[in-house]
Amino acid sequence: MRSPARSDDRGQATVELALGFPLVCLCLLLLVQLAVVIRAQVAVVHASREAARAAAVSADPVADGTAAGRAALGAAATGATVAIRAGPATVRATVRLTVHTDVPLAGALVPDVDVTADAVMQTEP
Repeated sequence: MRSPARSDDRGQATVELALGFPLVCLCLLLLVQLAVVIRAQVAVVHASREAARAAAVSADPVADGTAAGRAALGAAATGATVAIRAGPATVRATVRLTVHTDVPLAGALVPDVDVTADAVMQTEP
């Protein structure tokens, strides 16, 4: 038997969950979008290193470096730019990629992100 002085708190946890659950879901989707951007950044760094390495040992550094950078990116290479600048002693590879923020709900809150990486290697004689 309940005392008449106490209020009825039944259903309070359900209401709090209903109010907080959308915010928790949005935070999780933002974390997924962040993971997508970080994965793209790691892929771009890897591609720039591969492009610089291929250009440093090649007779045609621009063509071979560009091909190696695009091959390292795989499917993401369609939106990427690979630039090779060959100097007398070094080769610089720059890879740029625009990551589209298309995770549901979170993508509308975050603009598209440009990720860039540079790699410099000495040319081999």
